[in-house]
Amino acid sequence: MTRRRRSALRAYGCAAAGLFLLVGCTADGTPKGGAATTDAATRTPAASPATGGPAPGGSGASAPAASPSGTANPLVPPLDESKQPKTVAEARALLGRIVITEAAFGPEVVRSTPFESDPRRWPVLDEDCVWQTAGLPDDVLATSTRYFHIPAKDGRGRLRLNATVTVHHDRRESGWETARAMEEVLRCPGQKLREGEELKNLWGGSFYLGEQANGWTEDAFSETGEYVSAQDGGPYRYTWSQAQFGPVTVAIAGKGAAGFTEEAMNGLAAQATSRMMLQAKQELGKEAG
Repeated sequence: MTRRRRSALRAYGCAAAGLFLLVGCTADGTPKGGAATTDAATRTPAASPATGGPAPGGSGASAPAASPSGTANPLVPPLDESKQPKTVAEARALLGRIVITEAAFGPEVVRSTPFESDPRRWPVLDEDCVWQTAGLPDDVLATSTRYFHIPAKDGRGRLRLNATVTVHHDRRESGWETARAMEEVLRCPGQKLREGEELKNLWGGSFYLGEQANGWTEDAFSETGEYVSAQDGGPYRYTWSQAQFGPVTVAIAGKGAAGFTEEAMNGLAAQATSRMMLQAKQELGKEAG
């Protein structure tokens, strides 16, 4: 996809939404999709000068933007293309060094069951806006989603979180993934995750490095809306935060629950997204010299 087309999608997406929220949050402990083994992924937050990841509040006020003159951004090192994986085995090894455990979120977060998605499957939003799973497309070398939650207690419901890392062959392919995410929210502002679980009133937007508050990732996408569940009730806040560095995309998704504020969700997502992006940059970035 050309940069012009993707920029047009972004502009249209922001106009359709009426507002773009650069936040970091999201997700659940079960795969995204309409079938029994699918679950929604991630969209993006604003940058933190300390970590090079999303700021908990999502304001991005302190995030350094890329210079129009091409001056290097200290939060986004140049990509070392020689480090890009060329085989599935290399991609899975890289993915394993980027994906996070519950420790990245903080002490309250625990693993869900199942803990990891099937590495052979991929979420697909069908024509009826229902999530299904399919085999990996040709442009994906490896992908993994891990599921977490904060248990319900003290008057709060169960907050579901998931973290996704996807490794493509190159930057062009990971850019297509971000563009498809933008197209999905435009096409389907209401989505069915599985029987009894839905997302409603979704809107999102995305920015290249240096655009608006994005000073921490090559391409950022954020989606917010409402999560409704026959089991958990709602509507509660839903967020998806996705970021890109070279051939890698990372995402955090969150399904809210009673007793959790927007700020609390943003903080959890920002912390975890920052960790994954930092690890991706360390693995694939050129060393300063």
